[in-house]
Amino acid sequence: MAKERLVTSSYCYILAANFLLYFGFYLLMPVLPFYLTEVFNTGHATVGIVLSCYTIAALTIRPFSGYLLDTFARKPLYLLAYFVFTGIFAGYLLAGTLTLFTIMRVVHGFAFGTVTVSGNTVVIDIMPSSRRGEGLGYYGLANNTAMSVGPMVGLFLHDGGVSFDILFACSLASCALGFGFASLVRTPAKVPVKREPISLDRFILLKGVPAGLDLLLLSIPYGMTTTYVAMYARQIGITSGTGLFFTLMAVGMAISRIFSGRQVDKGRIVAVISLGIYLVCLCFFALSSCQWLMGWHPAVGRYVFFGIALLLGTGFGTMFPAFNTLFVNLAPNSQRGTATSTYLTSWDVGIGAGLLIGGYIGQISTFNNAYLFGACLTVISALIFNLKVGPHFEKHRLR
Repeated sequence: MAKERLVTSSYCYILAANFLLYFGFYLLMPVLPFYLTEVFNTGHATVGIVLSCYTIAALTIRPFSGYLLDTFARKPLYLLAYFVFTGIFAGYLLAGTLTLFTIMRVVHGFAFGTVTVSGNTVVIDIMPSSRRGEGLGYYGLANNTAMSVGPMVGLFLHDGGVSFDILFACSLASCALGFGFASLVRTPAKVPVKREPISLDRFILLKGVPAGLDLLLLSIPYGMTTTYVAMYARQIGITSGTGLFFTLMAVGMAISRIFSGRQVDKGRIVAVISLGIYLVCLCFFALSSCQWLMGWHPAVGRYVFFGIALLLGTGFGTMFPAFNTLFVNLAPNSQRGTATSTYLTSWDVGIGAGLLIGGYIGQISTFNNAYLFGACLTVISALIFNLKVGPHFEKHRLR
């Protein structure tokens, strides 16, 4: 039996739109702390507060955006959120005070929370359900590529003396081009949804709560890694090349997404997630041991440290398409937006908690203890998944 066609013009357009959106986002992410300290003379604590407003706003809007996507036409909402997200980069160029910049940051977070949920929902609408895992793997690959390229380009331009205005303009241009691709996406006609009384299940996929809590536990050490791994590297004596950690992590995610997506389409969702959790669990225990390895044999410690990056990316890249598909397969088609919102919200809450927990443990102790704590969370996650989430999914799955 021939496979249903995955690669269509609309699918290619939304991949391009997704990459350009995240490229514009990641281009600025590593240079915004420099912008706030150099232009507004803010302290590090203020930088953290201003930048965290973005994440809080995104988390606040996501459940509501899922409800709106399930209630109204999806493409117009996707384009509106994409347009606002793009326009805020122009707003940064005009923000002359820290207060105005903070307001822009909050609005940007609202737009980001909506455009990511809507984009993830639209791409599910335009791909055949028989190849959903593979399709989501390629879609997420666009994020990972932007994650590996964007920060590198942003830091290269900043270190080369390029002004912040030009950096904002580059992000604006990237997202404007992405908006053009997004507008070319053709979506199927949305089946009218029967108006039902507003309930909690319209904002959070209640059947997805066990999986959401499990995913939250996994994202806490992930948040610690993306934020503090460079500080940890310096703490254990690796003073150069730490940017390679993120590149290797992105490579691992890119390769594993393609493999895991195909396995998901063969119905091996639970097995794929379990494999990813086990690999991630081993990686965090190994990461916490790098401090001891560097003291014993620095060369071995460096090889293990960067090898962990590749394997860690492989583990998380294996789980991402599978977890996304798990949430979608628990929901009726009329609640795809809610399912996607619940998936992304669980992930972001964990990352936010990882920032706070990792920073606190790193301050009162050392970062290797923070990663040891994260490794213990992954063990708990593995137990919960095998004892509760996997059986719950098999019992309540709709497809």
